[in-house]
Amino acid sequence: MNVKPAAVALAISLALLSPLSSQARELDLGLTSKIELPDMGDSTGTLITPAEEKEFGEAFFRSLHSQITINQDAEIQQYIQTIGERLTTNSDAPGNPFHFFVVLDNNINAFAGPGGYIGVNSGLILITEAESELASVMAHEIAHVTQRHLYRAYEAANRLSIPTAAATLAAILLGTQSPALGQAAIIAIQAGSLQFQIDFTRENEAEADRVGMQTLASSQYDPRSMPTFFERLQQSTRYYGQNTPEFLRTHPVTASRISDTRGRAEIYPYKQYPDSLGYQLTKAKLRVLTSTNTDDTLKYFQSRSTQGTTEQRAIARYGLGLQALNLQKFAEAESIFQQLSQEYPNQTQYLSALAQTALDAKNYNTALARYKKLSEQFPDNQAIKLEYINALLKTGNAESARKNLLQLKPKTQQKPIYWQLLAQVYSNLNNPAESHRYLAEYYYATGQTKDAILQIQLAQQAKNLSFQLSSILNERLNFFINEEKEARRNQ
Repeated sequence: MNVKPAAVALAISLALLSPLSSQARELDLGLTSKIELPDMGDSTGTLITPAEEKEFGEAFFRSLHSQITINQDAEIQQYIQTIGERLTTNSDAPGNPFHFFVVLDNNINAFAGPGGYIGVNSGLILITEAESELASVMAHEIAHVTQRHLYRAYEAANRLSIPTAAATLAAILLGTQSPALGQAAIIAIQAGSLQFQIDFTRENEAEADRVGMQTLASSQYDPRSMPTFFERLQQSTRYYGQNTPEFLRTHPVTASRISDTRGRAEIYPYKQYPDSLGYQLTKAKLRVLTSTNTDDTLKYFQSRSTQGTTEQRAIARYGLGLQALNLQKFAEAESIFQQLSQEYPNQTQYLSALAQTALDAKNYNTALARYKKLSEQFPDNQAIKLEYINALLKTGNAESARKNLLQLKPKTQQKPIYWQLLAQVYSNLNNPAESHRYLAEYYYATGQTKDAILQIQLAQQAKNLSFQLSSILNERLNFFINEEKEARRNQ
């Protein structure tokens, strides 16, 4: 694995546009092949091939798993991917590959990565007051990708060597000192890069706003939500003091920017844009998942369970049910979700929560029956399929779980949870070689290459390996070892 300096420079350029929160740790940006950047003849035409960009994006995403907490809840993932696909379908590059995910972090942030990987912090989702506000942030990040802002910054970083580029990236993202460079050197590099970041961001944010707003309107979201959200963020800065949210550092909100986006929004005719129920239920679930104070969360939902519309009160009850489930108060959760399921017999979140309650309470027969009925009622719902597979495994139906895994959509089979479930399937089927093999793929997909190597080695110790499986294991072991060597070489 030989990474050209330009490849790391691309990562830095992207990070300068939309870096992660300061709580992230340094990224492993290793690739499995050299990236050759053809000279297109001008300063904005330096590109990588789609295959190379895909490989680069996958490496970026793998590294994120070991640095930040990426949501693994299938319902939340399905929701954010659905919004993202709705936006990209109506963007100026509908054929581009995109991958959307939620970071479980209360800091307000969103960012774009190589290969169309776009992350949104749970903290940002929770402060939005309308679904169109969330969509406006995602449309803005999509525009950074479709307008190739990442690659326009290539020349400014191309002069850096791989070690220097990696250290600069770590310094900019994390504000830490690199062991590979002296303190004076890293401060000098960081200072120069940060100045470039400010200039570059100001130059391109307006374009991302303009293109993002077009995507927003074409996707039937409220264009006025963009300036509304920006304005609320700007007004909130006085409460943060020195703890300004990362999103505001990397996406500076000025009065002129708000004015410009508001002027563009007024071009579109005014109409109502109601939030989807999925948006409200996702926020309720994220509030429970990321809660640091049980009492405050309970008070939040209790105060809303008697206010607003019938639907809003139901959402609050859903939040109370999730909190009860989180506290293992199964009888309370069962009662709440039973009522919601009867009132809303076609709302998957309520039905799924009812099935999950039975599973967590170890009422396995009831849970399996509920999930089976759900999978038949909503045959195309990938989140339900994943939950059903998990229930099958917990109830001793490993072969049925395996067959259901093979029926998942290709995009779902690319997720780390797919490899994790396969590993569990083969463990339950008493096939240690295959179990260790797929657990290795899970560890690799989540940026844990050393653990992947160990799992392959354990798989190789299994008895009666077929020639085909032995060959696969040897190939993957060599691949993982080379990746790990390259990662150490660039530290």
